Formats: sequence, C-alpha cells, structure tokens
Amino acid sequence: MDGPMASDRPPGTRGAQGRHGGPLIVTEDEDLLDDLLRLCAAAGTEPEVCHQVPARRGGWESAPLILVGDDAAPRLRGAARRRGVLLVGRDQDDPGVWQAAVELGADHVLRLPDAEPWLVDRIADAVEGVGRPALTVGVIGGRGGAGASTLACALAVTAARAGRRTMLIDGDPLGGGLDVLLGGEQADGRRWPDFAASRGRVAGGALEESLPSLHRLRVLSWDRGDSVVIPAEAMRAVLAAARRRGGVVVVDLPRRIDDTVVEALAQLDLGLLVVPAELRAVAAANRVASSVGMVLRDLRAVVRGPYASGLDEQWVAQALALPLAGELPLEPGLLEAQESGAPPGSAARGPLARFCAAFWDQALAGGLAGGAPS
Repeated sequence: MDGPMASDRPPGTRGAQGRHGGPLIVTEDEDLLDDLLRLCAAAGTEPEVCHQVPARRGGWESAPLILVGDDAAPRLRGAARRRGVLLVGRDQDDPGVWQAAVELGADHVLRLPDAEPWLVDRIADAVEGVGRPALTVGVIGGRGGAGASTLACALAVTAARAGRRTMLIDGDPLGGGLDVLLGGEQADGRRWPDFAASRGRVAGGALEESLPSLHRLRVLSWDRGDSVVIPAEAMRAVLAAARRRGGVVVVDLPRRIDDTVVEALAQLDLGLLVVPAELRAVAAANRVASSVGMVLRDLRAVVRGPYASGLDEQWVAQALALPLAGELPLEPGLLEAQESGAPPGSAARGPLARFCAAFWDQALAGGLAGGAPS
C-alpha cells in the first residue's frame, strides 16, 4: 500500500484483527503514527492505538507486538517487561534512544524509513502467529505423463484426510489444472491469475481463506482462461505465505526450469521425481534431475511400474544417482474413479493412499533418510 493512511481514529480503538489480534501502537507523534498505520495495513492488520499503557486490563500483555514511538518511551517507564516490544523513531542521531530502549526492555530499536521492509515482515509474523513452517514437497515428472500430478493430488488428499493443514499448489500452467483432478473446477475461490501481480509479502491467512476448499484442503490452481505467466516474485511471495501457515504444502511442478520454477524449488524441503520404469523415461528423467539438482539438494526418485525387462526400482534410482523414496503402486480403477469425481488418493485403503500415508509418516518424523515407504 502506498501513501499515508489517515490517523483520525480515537486512540484505543481496534479494528478487525487476524487470529492473533493486531499490534499495539503507543505514540503521540502523528507523523510517526501515520507511517506505522501504513505499515500495519501493508502487513494485513489494523492495530490498537494508545498514548500510554492501555487502561484495559491485559492490553499491554496480550498484544502480539508493541510498537512504541520514541516520543512515548519516557511515559512507559514501569510498564511490565515482555518480549515483542520495538522502539521506533526517525532521528538517527539521538543517543538517548538506546537508554530509553534499555529502560523499556525493547527487543530492537528501529529507524524509519530504512527499517520499513523488516518491520512489515515482523508485524505480519506476529499477527499470523508464525510457528514451524510447513513441510513443503515438490512433485516433478521424469517425463510427460509420468503421473506427477496424480501423486501430488494423492499426497495432498491423504494429508488432509489425516487432519493436517494442507495446501496444494499447481505450479504447471500447462498441466490442465489440479482443481480438475480434484473435481473442483467450478469451486469458488481465487486462482493463479489473481496472484500474478503479487510482490513482497502475501498474508498467509488471507491466502488460505481465499482459495477453493476441496476435500478438506486448499488448492491454488489455474482458471480456464488463457495461460498467465507467473513472475518469479509472485511464486516466491505465494509459496512463502503458504509455508508460514504450517502443516504441509504440496507443489506440482513442470519439467522445464525457468526463473519461476527456480523460486519454487528454492522453497522446497524435498522433491519427488516420478519415473516410469522404462529406459527412455529414465534417460529423460536424468536430464530433469540434473537441472533440478542444481537448485534442490534433496531430490528423491519415486519409481512407477510396470517394469521393463531387467529393471526394478533400485536399478532406476541408482541409474539416476538419487535416493529411492519408494515404488508408486498401481491402483486398479483409478481413471474410472476420477471420471466419477473421486480424486487420486480418496480411497483410504487403496495402494496409492497407503503409499502416501506412509510417505507422510516418515517425512514428518524426519525418517526419510534412504528408506522407502512400505
């Protein structure tokens, strides 16, 4: 958001907040207040504004973050010590500000405008209650038609069925849309073209709430219009927001490597390369693995049958010089089930769902070092 934001609200009022409430601003400096209100708006929250420690009980203690103007620091002597207090001002040469920060117990002393980008991130983190980031898994086909999108959907459906917060992100604009695989192409919610202009920080909560909810997970896919180019900055912002929500994030990626895909790869915890067990597929997958491996350190092979003569999953993984994440089982009736609206992985006792459940159990426990799901 550009430009100043009016500050004619009565001090001590509060607007709509995120799930952890908005920050508390303590200042009588109108110019500084305008700047802080603008930064809070950029972080997707509306603060409470006071001239001193709030009169209401618990206001000082419960705020997720407190922004104290350097003009107000002397009035706050004696306030309860707590984490998350930031002393904010503009005078770069005021030696007394450091003494005021010590007396207040402030975590940081910030000077605007230099500290604005950092402060916006800190406000958004505090309001969203950032904890452990999501385990983020990318799925890539070793060749066209390898089954990467099917596996990505099955992983997301299985994670959501287990009660995990799950987001599925379609990173392949030419793949036909994962919402179609999930039977939700008509579902209400935002698609990738709505985020193509995203820059900087995207609020994780707002992202999650804006996306279609299908099979207990959130999905970011493509609309049915003309292909839209997603800039690298937009991919970075959206994936970072998804990761901040925790749980698991599954990203279906194309085999080509461009700047946008590189941004996605940089945020993955691990990647799964789906490889049919045939010689031409292994040759094609080797080229994909070489390109992806320049960005993603943890790439693993998922081998899909049927097997060409003389091949097995161990041979394929060794030929690609990749750890084996597992053998993707065949599931009879999968195409028929999809045609009737059942997404991959929806049959909880089916081979595909069992594979995905075992994968998540090991990955979330940190136990995927060289072992294959059984």
